[in-house]
Amino acid sequence: MMTPCPPRRSGAFIVIASTALLLSACSGGEAPPAPPPPDVSVVTVSPSRVDVADELPGRVMAFRVAEIRPQVNGVIQRRLFEQGTEVRAGQPLFQIDPAPFRADTASAAAAVQRAQAALNRARIQAERLAPLVKVDAISGQAYDDAVAARDQAAADLAQSRAALARQQVDLNFATIRSPISGRIDQSLVTEGALAAVGATEPLATVQQIDRVYVDVRQPAARLETLREAARAGTSAQGAPVEIVASDGRAYPVTGRLLFSGISVDPGTGEVIARVEVPNPERALLPGMFVRARLPRVTLPNALTLPQQAVVRDPTGNASVRVVGKDGKVVARPVQTGDVRDGTIVIMSGLKAGETVIVEGQDRVQPGAQVKPVPWRQDGQQGQAQGAAPAASGR
Repeated sequence: MMTPCPPRRSGAFIVIASTALLLSACSGGEAPPAPPPPDVSVVTVSPSRVDVADELPGRVMAFRVAEIRPQVNGVIQRRLFEQGTEVRAGQPLFQIDPAPFRADTASAAAAVQRAQAALNRARIQAERLAPLVKVDAISGQAYDDAVAARDQAAADLAQSRAALARQQVDLNFATIRSPISGRIDQSLVTEGALAAVGATEPLATVQQIDRVYVDVRQPAARLETLREAARAGTSAQGAPVEIVASDGRAYPVTGRLLFSGISVDPGTGEVIARVEVPNPERALLPGMFVRARLPRVTLPNALTLPQQAVVRDPTGNASVRVVGKDGKVVARPVQTGDVRDGTIVIMSGLKAGETVIVEGQDRVQPGAQVKPVPWRQDGQQGQAQGAAPAASGR
């Protein structure tokens, strides 16, 4: 028998050895370069003036409300206004059938004429008897009776004139007018309805809304803080208050806090504060729910950061990532204050001039080397540098 040729096996070992030598040569070369430090968006902390305010829910109330009610009984002939429009003080709103009142006025006027005639006759009679009583042509009793009749006729004339004035007032009341200027709601009665004095429901309601009130509640312990804010405000009559819609949009008006309207709810112990707000565009309507930013304190040198720069652990403790002079990240616990418009006040834990990461802190760990890039509020800088927005811990 013939055996396999040994040289073929030797050739296979040569190929394997050559491959091992080649791999050994590659592994003995230079290591691949380390990746560059990641870009992070940063801001430099600097002090600024911050007005701290409490944003509290409130309800809009009309500046003045007038219920339109009849002062005489009668049938409504016409409605003289368009519902939901502005009316002025003294403008006619309803017309009650004036015919009965005109008749009563004419009767009262006739009674005045009759009383005037009786007075003229009594006066002439008294004047005729005056010289006769002096010569004893008539008795003194007869003259006294004539004088008394004259005075009685004068009183009757005064009473008739008062009755005529009253009938004229009722005739004027047949035209129901608005006592104030404002916006009138829908009419609660129609033509042909009976207007009755003392009825439960008014005919309509007029609300003055060129100025409105916003009533807000907050703890009574902050009443003195509100007073201090008012004394520090630009207006001597109250502190400036910003009104915010439910969607976070601020109305282009500034109210003022009225301390004459503050009261304490005995049931809850809360202060019911009243804010007077100009409303020229009628954007604020009675019954609306808004938010009022009541000034609490002014911090002249507060340190602030974008809200996304603050991260919180599962227990709620806040911290920021500070970039040191050596470019390395340091975790720094901080105490936070109020938040407004995406900016948070840092009460302690930071110093002016330090560099804080705003976006990108979720991609780095404390001690890591980073490349700071100035942060822009619109986020364009972070996108250009590939920085991902950090998740807010709030």
